[in-house]
Amino acid sequence: MARSVTDEVVDQSVIEDRAASVGHLFRDRVAASPGSEAFRYPQAEGWESLTWEQTRDRAYALAAGLVELGVQPEERVSIMSSTRIEWVLADIATMCAGAATTTIYPTTIPEDVAFIVADSGSRVVVAETVEHVEMLRSMRADLPDVLKVVVLEGEGDGDWVITFAELEALGGTRHQAEPGLVDGRIDALSPDHLATIIYTSGTTGRPKGVRLLHSAWTYIGATVDSIRILGPDDLQFLWLPLSHVFGKMLLVLPMQVGFPTAVAGDVTRIIENVGAVKPTFMAAAPRIFEKAYGKIVTMMADEGGVKAKLFDWAAGVGLEAAKVRHGGQEPSGVLGLKYRLADKLVLSKIRDRFGGRVRFFISGSAALNPDVARWFDAMGLVIIEGYGLTETSAASVVNRPTPQDNVFGTVGWPLPGTQVRIAQDGEILLKGPGVMAGYHGRDDLTAEVLGEDGWFATGDIGTVDERGHLRITDRKKDLFKTSGGKYVAPSMIESMFKGICPYASQLIIEGDGRKFVSALITLDAEAVTAWGAKNDMAGDSYAQIVSSDACREMVQGYVDELNSQLNRWEQIKKFHILDHDLSVEDGDLTPSMKLKRKAVVAKYKDELAEFYTD
Repeated sequence: MARSVTDEVVDQSVIEDRAASVGHLFRDRVAASPGSEAFRYPQAEGWESLTWEQTRDRAYALAAGLVELGVQPEERVSIMSSTRIEWVLADIATMCAGAATTTIYPTTIPEDVAFIVADSGSRVVVAETVEHVEMLRSMRADLPDVLKVVVLEGEGDGDWVITFAELEALGGTRHQAEPGLVDGRIDALSPDHLATIIYTSGTTGRPKGVRLLHSAWTYIGATVDSIRILGPDDLQFLWLPLSHVFGKMLLVLPMQVGFPTAVAGDVTRIIENVGAVKPTFMAAAPRIFEKAYGKIVTMMADEGGVKAKLFDWAAGVGLEAAKVRHGGQEPSGVLGLKYRLADKLVLSKIRDRFGGRVRFFISGSAALNPDVARWFDAMGLVIIEGYGLTETSAASVVNRPTPQDNVFGTVGWPLPGTQVRIAQDGEILLKGPGVMAGYHGRDDLTAEVLGEDGWFATGDIGTVDERGHLRITDRKKDLFKTSGGKYVAPSMIESMFKGICPYASQLIIEGDGRKFVSALITLDAEAVTAWGAKNDMAGDSYAQIVSSDACREMVQGYVDELNSQLNRWEQIKKFHILDHDLSVEDGDLTPSMKLKRKAVVAKYKDELAEFYTD
């Protein structure tokens, strides 16, 4: 019999007895696991580790350094850096000093950096590079609240800029002279104190600062712990941007549960680092899974002959076995024999590419194609999809790793303590301890999305099935209506295409008020270059390959396959393959690799307009 959310065993005491603040949570973890590994990070000679006790020593020194600089409780410390161990230490130090972290992506444009630092009232800015420091120096006159800039890579100037090591040394001296200083700051924290401000895009163009209290973060840690999907023996690989709410959440979980985390933010080395770290779980955006799927599938297809046939056979057997597991059974009889052989010859080797120890992946920040999720499941690599927003501390709803509870195409059940409701117009409403306190300095914007009864309007459209699983249809603002009066949900169609075409990078569909739907398409550079080499275009550039008749014919075949699964009014009648892929640097994607739809449609409005000139 199928389980529902009401059947789930939850340890409510974990939620009810949670720590008063992130500072308390961190201190409790150090007391419980002082000599256990807390964090691992890459160095020139390999990987180095910090125990929880060593992490405490460094974080307390940095926290005392912030106090020495003049940072008061709940005042803000901005961190503008890629994902690295110093980001982690700076964030923990900020929490322990009783201050609040403000996150800034290292790729943020100067205008927005100036706005975020000034709007948040940040007293200290931790900046990664010399270029970041120079940017801040150029706007210093507009940042009167900033006491100091702390640079991770570079030298201090003896005045406004000090190094990370200098901050740690400064705090070490203060902490030695006043050993109870940091613990006193932690003791003074309450659940209602401000912990974090994370800025998210606003409709006016100005970012909105989401205020998250300590109670929100300790709730997220406790509620995930209460469902027992993670334990102290797990090992996390963390590469996600820590400036994103998803990444920030993944720093709270190890404090709550006690597992170690390997931290390395180089996106180009994810697979290599995963193979070296051998984690038991990892969170990622869908694009990472889509890219890995496309690479493996096309590589095996290019092998041809016996290898390709063996891979296809093993994948088919894996899918059959997975279907049996999702029905509550284990593959047996002939299927069991075939599965053991397929696993030995093929499937286990795919798992080895990801370190060989992964229990599950977590996918979030955008829709994951269900067919991609099923393919990974067939390989023995479970992906559980979750859902949340910056305004809900990242985690509100998540599938569970057990086959019967992991429903592809849904984002799962609400976490204990969180409620989900569907409004009359289909909008998803959320309520629970993880919901924000409001937008920083913008009560007017807060009132638009957060009712007095505590229900937060997400802006997403969805449905809840009979078992309690939430299914996201699309962003409310992204839905459009054709001139024929039919609604189209672009995200769903775009996700479908990525599961059909292994060469796809991005699909952006348009048709608002038009008589038919059109699309912009980009292809994965690595995959299409390999395809070009097999099709008499070896040595040609990406632009040359994607503009060829052969490539267009190949893509047309996948578009036709997509259209065969869509309603007539949703089908793509015309498309254009861009001569370059979309990127974070060009402002097309967020740092978490989510499509900036409006920005892309505006950028390529001329190309889209040509489809409708007849």
